[in-house]
Amino acid sequence: MKSIVNFIKKETILCIALLLGALSMLAVHPDSHYISYINTDTLILLFCLMAVMAGLDKIGIFSVAGAFLLKRVRSARALELVLVMLCFFSSMAVTNDIALITFVPFTLRVFKMIGNKNMKELTGTVVLQTVAANLGSMLTPIGNPQNIYLYSVSGMSIGAFFSVTLPYAAVSFVLLALFALLKKDHGIKDIDVEYDTSAFSWKKAMLYAALFVLSLCALGRLLPYILLLAIVIAALIIFDKDIFKSIDYTLLITFIGFFVFTGNIGRIQSINSFIAGSIDGREVIISVLLSQIISNVPAALLLSGFTKNWACLIIGTDIGGLGTLIASMASLISYKYIAKSYPQLRLGYLGAFTVVNIIFIAALMALYFVIC
Repeated sequence: MKSIVNFIKKETILCIALLLGALSMLAVHPDSHYISYINTDTLILLFCLMAVMAGLDKIGIFSVAGAFLLKRVRSARALELVLVMLCFFSSMAVTNDIALITFVPFTLRVFKMIGNKNMKELTGTVVLQTVAANLGSMLTPIGNPQNIYLYSVSGMSIGAFFSVTLPYAAVSFVLLALFALLKKDHGIKDIDVEYDTSAFSWKKAMLYAALFVLSLCALGRLLPYILLLAIVIAALIIFDKDIFKSIDYTLLITFIGFFVFTGNIGRIQSINSFIAGSIDGREVIISVLLSQIISNVPAALLLSGFTKNWACLIIGTDIGGLGTLIASMASLISYKYIAKSYPQLRLGYLGAFTVVNIIFIAALMALYFVIC
């Protein structure tokens, strides 16, 4: 019993995902449609990127990059601003998931290097990084999965798309900068940033860089996901088998649990009937609310069958990525990194995450009502 309790404490979100998935099965019994729930492309990409980042961390790339950054950033405020904006701008090109998989481990490494014992600063930085990735990704059609889908089915021009998302991305940038700049500052110039380079290998650095590029190619549909998976697995078997032990498989299982839950929710007739009767003229509000329960990507897929107001659906599901931890699946990535590295911060992180997300939702919804 003690082992079970400890597991639940350690993997709270995983347990919630599995519980929700199991409960949804009571309403929609398992059948052949369940296979379609699982987004294998997402799972493959997550697996490959976690392997790449674990490999880069193992050879000390994050330590080298962290030292390079710390030589040029002399205050905690400036450091946080840089780390947050890295997520904001990179997510526009490589999606919110990849931005967080790349820069959250980097942030954890940087905080260890500077010996920062203030866990509130670490929590606040990762929370803002997560919000930044979810908001920066809203600007472009390739920034997140729901944008890719809605841009494709809507037939919008690229100019029309940017005219919808740019005001919200611009306001998000200002708010993120204010959050970082208004925090209490202190210097970090006297902190020792020595690091061990004994594990560094140019051979492995080039290997993981190549695997990262291949992952981006798969994201851009230039390489089949199944081929990417085969290449990554073969590379790890040949060059670095130990990386298999560093991959967070519970995160993949967590995604599967939520895929089952959201897939079943979308098949419940009473929910579909409610949406059909209430969505007209309320696309943004319903998108935001529904995203809190089933995540913004499934919300976009579901609601696109009830409305052709693409602009409102894009904004609603993008803003809807804020809020609960499952509103955007990308948010689970940051939480898992925090929970694994600093288990004592889980509740504090969830509290800070919720408060900050509510503030951003309120601000962006206010902007929507002003614009409309």
